[in-house]
Amino acid sequence: MSDLFGISKIILDTDPGGDDIFAFFWLQSLVKQGHLELVAITTAEGNVSAKKTFASASQILKLGGLPDVEIGRGVLIKGDPAEDAAHIHGSDGMGNLSTTLPKPLDDYETARYSDDIIIDKLNAMPGEIILVAIAPLTNLAAAEEKSPGILKKAKQIVVMGGAFLCPGNVTPHAEFNIWFNSAAAKTVFDSRDDLVVMPLDVTRHLIFTREMADTIVQTNSDGEVAKFMQNLCGFMIQTALTYRETEGIEGFLVHDAATIGYLFYPETLTFCRANVHVETQGEWTRGQALIDRRKRVKRPANAWVALHVDRVGFFTSFVEDLKTLIR
Repeated sequence: MSDLFGISKIILDTDPGGDDIFAFFWLQSLVKQGHLELVAITTAEGNVSAKKTFASASQILKLGGLPDVEIGRGVLIKGDPAEDAAHIHGSDGMGNLSTTLPKPLDDYETARYSDDIIIDKLNAMPGEIILVAIAPLTNLAAAEEKSPGILKKAKQIVVMGGAFLCPGNVTPHAEFNIWFNSAAAKTVFDSRDDLVVMPLDVTRHLIFTREMADTIVQTNSDGEVAKFMQNLCGFMIQTALTYRETEGIEGFLVHDAATIGYLFYPETLTFCRANVHVETQGEWTRGQALIDRRKRVKRPANAWVALHVDRVGFFTSFVEDLKTLIR
């Protein structure tokens, strides 16, 4: 779980994404409180293109007061790209709000690739860095393929992905991050035996409501972060209602924030030990993440999978921490 006796070192692998951005804000609030060091941001193609996720990460880092953190450009997937999620997150991944923020400070064309940053940082600080992966797992898999065994040098790998005992959100069986690059997901799940997984089974319960946003924003309603947060929340709520993701509740799912909840408020989640298998070939099941729930001898486990969440406890901490970012 989180390091209670020191500052956690984190690399965030992300494809912003509305819910990615709220996870990003949560991390930034915890940096501000002195609970963690953000070692790097490695961006990936997924919700939108690699160039757009890089630009978004640069803008959010500056907005949250951390402009000096290195940002990696995403490793591109070979072959035809999968369909992105711009219909959910806006053409820029930021609710079409990128033009309301200062232009990115970082240069995509000269930035290091994300897999090289992961390799360099893990070699420099073996056993110290937590990889928080809230995007398709392309960058992590590329790092593992380029430098076999490198992912074992992470202190921990926390993944938002999969749908085990519930429907998927991109196909009837598959969750977006695993589906987008299922081969990469398989590589990562085969890399070590202690991955921590936040699937849709828990994230479907994490509906961030307009009332929660209002509570946060009231702390400093004139601040740039507050205004952006309010506008992004409004956009994400509208798309969530359009795609019937929240059973009519005026809110949206902060899937990716579950990873931060686990690291710093682990008492809000309950886990099972399991072997996660990723389907890479099925015509109807590609990207499905599977665990064996039968009462029989199992294959050796490779992950801890979250299956239950204390929603009230989770959001109590989420809301209070975000207040510190905009205060």
